[in-house]
Amino acid sequence: MVALISTLIGALFYFFIFKSFSAWFWLAQALVMTATGYVIFRYTINTFIYDKIKLVYKTIHQMKLGRKKEDLRKKLGSGDDIISDVKKEVEEWEKVKTEEINALKRDEKFRREFIGNLAHELKTPIHIIQGFITTLQDDPDIDLETRKKFIEKAARNVERMISLINDLDTISRLESRQVQLELESVNIVKLVEEVFESLELKARERQIRLYLKHENIGNPHVLGDAASLKQVLINLVYNSIVYGNAGGSTKVCFFEMGDHILVEVADDGPGIAPEHLNRIFERFYRVDKSRSRNMGGTGLGLAIVKHILEAHVESAGAHPINVRSEVGKGATFSFALLKYSQRNKVPLKMAGENGGSSG
Repeated sequence: MVALISTLIGALFYFFIFKSFSAWFWLAQALVMTATGYVIFRYTINTFIYDKIKLVYKTIHQMKLGRKKEDLRKKLGSGDDIISDVKKEVEEWEKVKTEEINALKRDEKFRREFIGNLAHELKTPIHIIQGFITTLQDDPDIDLETRKKFIEKAARNVERMISLINDLDTISRLESRQVQLELESVNIVKLVEEVFESLELKARERQIRLYLKHENIGNPHVLGDAASLKQVLINLVYNSIVYGNAGGSTKVCFFEMGDHILVEVADDGPGIAPEHLNRIFERFYRVDKSRSRNMGGTGLGLAIVKHILEAHVESAGAHPINVRSEVGKGATFSFALLKYSQRNKVPLKMAGENGGSSG
């Protein structure tokens, strides 16, 4: 192209200097060569570069969600700078795909941890049961009292496995929205009293004092699913008893918060370190693994609490679970439930019937 332009300039120079027939010939030849070269150059660019870029742009454009073919045709047919458009599309596409890849990596890490934790949780009771059964099979002369103790210990580990499977089933149904909340008026103070009564023996074993403070609220009725909320309170109070300091206390307090009632479950136990606070609601996550397993439980209690309250957030206008803690100063778990009234009875019951839990 540069050579053609140089030829044209030389021909024009020759024409103006000599003004002869040969000058006209060279001028015409240069013009023809220039035009022909331009056409060939344009055709080459379109065929081997521009159309290829359009193809890349079209592919990326259609892979991105929310794009319409009509918009694509309009943009490709316009006089916009296709190179700049492609650059922008590629950068946006790279950002989206990088986020997707990172999410997949997090999911894969979570899957590996979950499978590893589940295998460990199942392996421990299975080995204990296997040990007792093998001992009974290999030694038929074991006295009756020892046999009875072995069978009781094996039975406790069977119950532990059943609890683990039941909790996994509960979380699975919550995450897949198979649990339907039966929203109604729930006396939250009475519900806590029932929970205290059911855990009274466990609290006595560890000399934990249970306190209920409800003077700060008027009407104690909230909108929610009674069975699910009872499970939330049982899990939170049980954890405070089991993982709190022996001889300590657990307090359940209520506070007015506009249209909601704030529920707090607090203990004076060892507390939770900051690096654990963001992960304690994960399945099988334990702050002190050896101590937690010795205390019993499935490691799924707080995960179930989180999912149940998320279902109430979606269907019953609740606020999600929150935790605050300092090492050596105990931990406080809090959530807020919508007050029950005739105004919210109908629409929120309908929301509970059509919706489910979130996970």
